[in-house]
Amino acid sequence: MSGPEVTDDGHHIVVDGRKWRATDPSIPDDRRAELVRLLMAWRREVRRTKGTPAESAARAGVQAAKTALGERGSPPWWEQTETARRDRWQAHVPAPGDDDGRSAH
Repeated sequence: MSGPEVTDDGHHIVVDGRKWRATDPSIPDDRRAELVRLLMAWRREVRRTKGTPAESAARAGVQAAKTALGERGSPPWWEQTETARRDRWQAHVPAPGDDDGRSAH
């Protein structure tokens, strides 16, 4: 199975005809894997907390992971300096249940 279609400039992927910002390709593989793992954990937390006060914290976790991956945030990764890109992906992204004020457990 190949991945989703990528635009010619590499800035977006296309899923069901809709463009989504691509993950920053400069992120080292080990950090990318860690961020994807955190993103998936936060998405599960959103489903688990749906309709409760903890849902907003879970959604903030998704936002933090997607921002670190370069899939959200401004400016987009391709307009950032190398230093800004590195700082973005190296920023701390908590896991659900971390003692950082976002614990939903």
